[in-house]
Formats: sequence, structure tokens, C-alpha cells
Amino acid sequence: MIADVFRAAVVLTGPTGSGKTRLALDWAERLNAEIVSMDSMAVYRGMDIGTAKPTTADRQRVPHHLIDVLDPWESACVAWWLERAEACCRDIATRGKRAFFVGGTPLYLKALLYGLFDGPPADLQLRQRLEEEAKRAGTAALHARLAAVDPASAKRLHPHDVRRVVRALEVWELTGRPMTEWQREWSPGSEPADMPRVLCLDPPRAELYAHIDARVRRMFAGGLVDEVKALRSLPQPLSREASQALGYKEVLDFLDGHAEYEETVALVQTRSRNFAKRQLTWFRHMPACRFVGGELTLADWIATINT
Repeated sequence: MIADVFRAAVVLTGPTGSGKTRLALDWAERLNAEIVSMDSMAVYRGMDIGTAKPTTADRQRVPHHLIDVLDPWESACVAWWLERAEACCRDIATRGKRAFFVGGTPLYLKALLYGLFDGPPADLQLRQRLEEEAKRAGTAALHARLAAVDPASAKRLHPHDVRRVVRALEVWELTGRPMTEWQREWSPGSEPADMPRVLCLDPPRAELYAHIDARVRRMFAGGLVDEVKALRSLPQPLSREASQALGYKEVLDFLDGHAEYEETVALVQTRSRNFAKRQLTWFRHMPACRFVGGELTLADWIATINT
């Protein structure tokens, strides 16, 4: 169930590279709002270039929350983010301002809109066994096993998304029920009238992909490889979540000598485009999302806030 503190919030989402950060600054000022990041990787300190974080100047212009709140060897989950997002909303309300969620992490958006489903807690020994099985037999084999017991989850999850494939199998082994059954009450249905409304940027696909490719080039030119080197030199190893972040994983492989520079750039571009496509698929399954082009008008916001 949605938390009461979220009901007055507004949300701007969309795929990676769609221009959320640029538009958010202008509209936060117009809406008398403070921005709450809805990006699962922006929470990590030192992961700046590859996550396209708002700059220091951006954050001075408009207050931002849930950015640079964890060290990159720490881990975060959806429940952790949701709890802190609630606290941010309460804090923002004390200043007479509106909470403005901006970001493209689909699970964070789904939790914000529908709450968390009541699945079983993690079983660390079982999880470790499944992760070792993925390393030994390969991610495709683990994904195939999931498809046999929970085809709906397998269809939704990419075979390389080991963390979520493991969680889906963990739920199955602990309960004898597929995750999709647990998630039914957590799924979009009839939307309450006071649910936060969401604007989702949906620029033309060719335009989006061209922007993604150019942005990845700028990230590499702007020092992404050096940023990953610095992360590697930290006193503790990167958490699983941080080390698997889009762009960082590929650069880590490059630094280990598994790929050439141009090959790495092209791979990050391809995976970023694929990720954008998956994000849009997620968003289209959320009835609260109202899709708009690459620019926003006052009418868009009025319709979103008042309907």
C-alpha cells in the first residue's frame, strides 16, 4: 500500500538518456519542489560520471536527496530506499515544499506507487548456493531453471540479471510459490484517485538511442575509466550492486584486459540502449505513467498533478 507521504508527490521518470536531469531542475523550481533521486546507483559516492549525477551546481540550484548517501562497498535494496524516501518527503514537507521524484529505476517507482510485496526474507545460505550455481553452470542454465518453475518471472528477467533471477528462485524454493503469485497484490490494478501521477519521458526511439550513444562517448571522454580505477583502489571492494552497475561492469572488464577500449565503449552503448528499452517496457505496465515527448509543458504538469 502506498505511504501517505507520497500522495502529494510528483514523479518524472523515463529511460536512461531521455533528459530527466535537465528538465527536472527547471520544473523543480516551477513546482516549488525539492528533488528526491529515484536512481539506484546515484546513492553511491564516487560513482559520478557513469551515473550522470546532477552536478554540484545543479544541487546548489535545487536541493537533492538520496544522492551520495552510501559508500560503494555498501549495499542497498528497494525497502532501504523506500524507507529513506518516506523520510525525505516528511522533511521536505516541513519546509512547505513538494517532493519531486526524478529517476529511472523501475523497481523504485513500482515500490513508490504500490508499496512492497510481502515475500519471504532472504536466506543467505540458499542465495549463496544459487549464486555459486550461476558461476558453475552459467547464467543461462539458472535462468532456464527459473523458466521451469516461474515462466512469468523468467520472461521478465534477463538471464544476465543474476541478482533478480536468484531472488526469484529463492522465493520459489522457500515458499513453493512463484514470485509472480506473491507480487499479485503488489501489481498495478485499479488506481486510487490520490495516487502520485507520473510523467514518463518517451522521446522518439532513434533520437533516444543517438543521445545514449553520444552520452556514453562523453562519459568515457570525461574520465569514466579513471573513475573506475579510483573506485578499485578504495580500501574495501565494491559491493555486488555497485560492481554490476551499467558502464562500471564493462570498464572493470576492460581494466582486467578482457576487452579493448573501443569494444568496451560500443558494449556500454549497446547495453545502455537495451536497458532503455527494458525500462520503457516496465513503465508501460504501470497505469499511473503518463507518457510525454522529450519536452514538458505546463499543461502536462497540470494534467498530471490534477487528474
